[in-house]
Amino acid sequence: MSIRILLVDDQALLRTGFRMILQAQPDLEVVGEAIDGADAVRQAAALRPDVVLMDVRMPGMDGVRATAAITAADGTARVLVLTTFDVDEHAFAALRAGASGFLLKDVPPAELAGAIRAVAAGDAVVSPRITRRLIDRVSLHAPGPVDDADGRTAVLAALTEREREVFGEVARGLSNSEIAGRLHLSEATVKTHITRVLAKLQLRDRVHVVIFAYEHHLLNDR
Repeated sequence: MSIRILLVDDQALLRTGFRMILQAQPDLEVVGEAIDGADAVRQAAALRPDVVLMDVRMPGMDGVRATAAITAADGTARVLVLTTFDVDEHAFAALRAGASGFLLKDVPPAELAGAIRAVAAGDAVVSPRITRRLIDRVSLHAPGPVDDADGRTAVLAALTEREREVFGEVARGLSNSEIAGRLHLSEATVKTHITRVLAKLQLRDRVHVVIFAYEHHLLNDR
């Protein structure tokens, strides 16, 4: 079954280029194109794509607000953000709004296709380097530490001790292989724990573990 993709960019030339790249893949299907955020929200509701390839800097409704609207309205659509700069406050804001990936517009075709497949499968597409920058931004704008040990305990009460350990390492931006090495586990076991953590905390992916951790003051001792 093909992965259905909605392209969102205000530049027609870029949309054409992405369409050509993606349509060359046998398992990827571009089902629509949107010229701005408002158009993206309308088409996402009508076409119900698996993945929305979203530009963040557009006139009118930008990609951040469109991402929030799409992820709130449809629990199945995944948003993969495209940006020109690897340090882009708009892209980081889109991640906070519900996007599951962050790529540069000059990404190689094979990497773009792989990222779409990963996002469609439920994974996040944000490198550890980008995750750590996200941590820096979230922690910079988060409220200062609070004495709320009871609240923090309640948030993580559903997790086992091992799941809490994995949660903490993910929230600090470590990759699966780094977590496996630190906790002396196999990567497969780490992935299983992450899947359970996401389900129990009702989070979309590992990017939102980072955001969740700082919004709930769970890593103020870092």
